[in-house]
Amino acid sequence: MSDIPQGLPMERDAGPFDPPREVTLLRDTRPVSPMVFPDGHEGWLVTGYEAVREMMADTRFSSRLDLDVVHVPYETPGMPVATEPSPQLPGMFIAMDPPDHGRLRKRLTGAFTVKRMKQLEEHIAEIVEQQLDHVARLAPPIDLVKEFALPVPSLVICELLGVAYEDRESFQANSAQFMVRDQTLEEKMGAYIALNTYLSELVTHKRSSPGEDILSDLARHEDLTIEELTGAAFLLLIAGHETTANMLSLGTFALLEHPAELASLSADPSLMPGAVEELLRYLSVADIFFRYATEDLSLGGETILKGSTVVVSLLAANRDPQRFENPDVLDIRRNARGLLSFGHGVHQCLGQQLARIEMRAGFEGLLRRFPSLRLAIPADEVKLRTDMNIYGVHELPVTW
Repeated sequence: MSDIPQGLPMERDAGPFDPPREVTLLRDTRPVSPMVFPDGHEGWLVTGYEAVREMMADTRFSSRLDLDVVHVPYETPGMPVATEPSPQLPGMFIAMDPPDHGRLRKRLTGAFTVKRMKQLEEHIAEIVEQQLDHVARLAPPIDLVKEFALPVPSLVICELLGVAYEDRESFQANSAQFMVRDQTLEEKMGAYIALNTYLSELVTHKRSSPGEDILSDLARHEDLTIEELTGAAFLLLIAGHETTANMLSLGTFALLEHPAELASLSADPSLMPGAVEELLRYLSVADIFFRYATEDLSLGGETILKGSTVVVSLLAANRDPQRFENPDVLDIRRNARGLLSFGHGVHQCLGQQLARIEMRAGFEGLLRRFPSLRLAIPADEVKLRTDMNIYGVHELPVTW
């Protein structure tokens, strides 16, 4: 048992943008490998690109552990480890299996079409410019997270969902608390309940007085309960600002640490779409996901027995040299097609086009308005979000 990982290796000892060395070693030697959870029960860790892609496309690997607030592959005070699918939380379609998953997801598909996202592109660019105007009025150094990377996606998702932007401090604080890795069950549930209470009141209001926003569109479907609407709103609100905010801040950090790539991108803005794809692949801020084997299954030459918990690392898969040449190199001219940062299969991220538009506009505006942007502190002093379930930086002090 000594060669089997005891819990999920989390320490980013290879650098702030790279997977833990132990995860990389596992991927290169045994891409589907056994893992022992903190409570002693055995599960699996999947790190190879092909195995991850295959597993996420196979609905026999249940997603019902995905948002289980008590299921974690590392020590957390007061949190037992689940070894069977958790009860489905209403509206939490990311943690549902077909056919329940499809019933909810199809209600949202129309709200996130490529065409609708394209129509939002100009407005998102305006939001970015207004926030950059705000940044320009400040005396450097500033925290780019607080002044730009977090406000932009928060403004966008508030408008899309019909959430009052003045409520942002409360929902940002609770969503951030919910994402903390090392906390008690009581702390995590406190943040969850606070967010749910706020959103339940919001969707109840949307049902009685709908507006022109996504939550109102959902509320018009009488077959969806208030509990389901609340769960869907919870997912959309967190996913809509946490991931993009961390991509904007961590992506800026990565570009500043790769000056040749930054210079190329600044000189040729037409490289931006490919650069965004490469940053998504290279950083993979939403890394760890869970699945549960509903029957005996074969994956990557291993037999995974029914009832096994399976942990997947998208970051490790996106850095697999079997799929991407020189994967640990940030190359904005790379064709990163096939990246797994938005997942794969029926649970592939609904808001991926929105995220891409926000990142393109955000990075383009930032580099255009602040061509001399640079870190205001040494790189090794940047506070990394190693304590959170979505990776990024807590603060990014910059100057120009």
